Amino acid sequence: MAEHEGSVRVDSWIWSVRLVKTRALAAAACRAGHVRVNGERAKPAQALKPGDEVRVREEGYERVVVVRKLIRKRVGAEAAAECLVDNSPPRPPREFVAAAGQRDRGAGRPTKRERREVDQLRRGR
Repeated sequence: MAEHEGSVRVDSWIWSVRLVKTRALAAAACRAGHVRVNGERAKPAQALKPGDEVRVREEGYERVVVVRKLIRKRVGAEAAAECLVDNSPPRPPREFVAAAGQRDRGAGRPTKRERREVDQLRRGR
């Protein structure tokens, strides 16, 4: 494993430890405000150092990890697990995730009222 002294870009690190699938998605998540380092919104080029807390927000779930080692290259899952301490809360069970409404086949397009109801269900209101 390539361990480096100093600092590493946050987008590169979250990709290297397999928190996101691609480096481009990591940079996009940073730009969209889905990545926080020590409670502050992170830009893709922000430097990380050991001991920093990184929060990555995914679909309705937030991963909370503490940087243990700095790496620049993507590594296997076992090696990636050694580079972080995972403090994430457990994921909600699948049965509690709100199911999206489905229309009967051939029922046509939803009305404006039906679209609003589906949007409210998805937002959890």
